[in-house]
Amino acid sequence: MIPRGKIDADTKITEEVKTTRTYKLSQTSIQGFTYGLKALEQAIYKVLNTEKYEYPIYSFYYGIELESLIGKDKNYVKTELKRRIRECLLRDERITEVDNFQFKEAGDVLNCTFDVHSTYGNLTVSREVNI
Repeated sequence: MIPRGKIDADTKITEEVKTTRTYKLSQTSIQGFTYGLKALEQAIYKVLNTEKYEYPIYSFYYGIELESLIGKDKNYVKTELKRRIRECLLRDERITEVDNFQFKEAGDVLNCTFDVHSTYGNLTVSREVNI
């Protein structure tokens, strides 16, 4: 069977943007909701503080693998950390770019600061890693 209908060339295609409404988490409780940039900031915090492959409730694509970096060469850790952060954050369709990585060493701790560009605006995020 071959369809015999017409295709209207003037049909407008619209893309539905999903809301970013999510529960607002604090140190001790869940209170209300949060939206937009604050919701994205919370999602970034959560994914960067979840060890990949550790929790069966999350898929293998969620989280970041940091434990395997402990005890490695500092230059290797910096390169891998940059790659792993970009990889896990760019899975979120709201994030367009992750750049401007800066590293500070303090003993066995490496502090990584970077910029996240999103559809809602820009954020500067920091993450400490044991090396």
